[in-house]
Amino acid sequence: MEDRVYVAGIGLISAIGDSVDETFQSLKKEVSGISHITLFDSVNRGKLPVGEVKISNTLLAKRLSQKTHITRTALLGIHAAREAASHAGIDLKKWRTGLISATTVGGMDKTENFFYNFRENPRKGRLREVVNHECGKTTELIADDLGINNFLSTVNTACSSSVNSIAFGARLIKHNELDIVIAGGTDALSKFTLNGFNSLMILDPQPCRPFDASRNGLNLGEGAGFVVLISDRVRKMEKKTPAVYVGGYANTNDSYHQTASSPDGRGSYGAMQKALEMSGLHPVDVDYINLHGTGTLNNDLSEGTAIGRLYGERYPKLSSTKAFTGHTLGASGGIEAIFSIIAIEKQCVFPNLRFKNPIEEVKLIPQTKFEQNIKIRHVMSNSFGFGGNCSSIIFSANS
Repeated sequence: MEDRVYVAGIGLISAIGDSVDETFQSLKKEVSGISHITLFDSVNRGKLPVGEVKISNTLLAKRLSQKTHITRTALLGIHAAREAASHAGIDLKKWRTGLISATTVGGMDKTENFFYNFRENPRKGRLREVVNHECGKTTELIADDLGINNFLSTVNTACSSSVNSIAFGARLIKHNELDIVIAGGTDALSKFTLNGFNSLMILDPQPCRPFDASRNGLNLGEGAGFVVLISDRVRKMEKKTPAVYVGGYANTNDSYHQTASSPDGRGSYGAMQKALEMSGLHPVDVDYINLHGTGTLNNDLSEGTAIGRLYGERYPKLSSTKAFTGHTLGASGGIEAIFSIIAIEKQCVFPNLRFKNPIEEVKLIPQTKFEQNIKIRHVMSNSFGFGGNCSSIIFSANS
């Protein structure tokens, strides 16, 4: 169909793999990436597990032929965006190409190092550690690496950021503003975010257990995920046969609390309902839901309540994959969008690791084992952020 926006390429890096194929193998083998901090100093080292990408900044910069003072957030983003562009196999310079990148951390991983020296002596501290601090600079560094200059935008709506960037990219293509958009997000672990989330008392000292009755919080993670979106015109001219297209998306805001979701899940419900409406699908048409599922008391109860309101007791296969990667904040929507696309391409669903007992109030029982060779045509991915910013996106098989 001429108004469809197709997914021509995907690329990611996270605690369970530094490529799409490696990540799929980890999901298939049910190998979690949650472990202790190894790459930066923290008072919580050895106390709070995280989903860390086990590649140092030095090695990552060398692999990408980048300077070592580039922020980790940008390096992770460059890595994933390059894979997505390579997978698409399209000369981006031939088309009106844009980049929409999401991040919540920006260059904080470098900035916080600067202040140790600066605090001791205002004449000390290396300015190159703060020059890339702002979130928009991350986008610029990724765009420079890919040679994109038609359109750049940065999205920061907390944990829904990446889904909103993909939705924005799809809208720009549908309205004929751009032909191709690389969209997604990237975030790196930092002391700032680790300590900040710890102050909210929502970090689990054990590997997280989304949607389990014994859940006790989330594990932070890091990574990046980007998709290459193309118009139908590009698809025809480039003779591409994408397996997946963007079916629908929606963003709502329940305006309930700065850091908590509404107990009745009204924002979550609204996002899912409106995404279905845009896609022309009914709830029963969705074959798998990649849940936001952070593992916190508030989120899982709120999202579970919204699922119950939308589906009753007859819900599709569903799971949270954050037990694999940790909560990658602004990157989570991009990474999990790719998991959703993989589910369609590989005809599979992923397990909700460490689940044993359902939450009493919602009694939701997620998928607990990797399952393949099942019919997966429509997948919904949920990303619900601070401030009640809730987004859902639906990917559908192109057949």
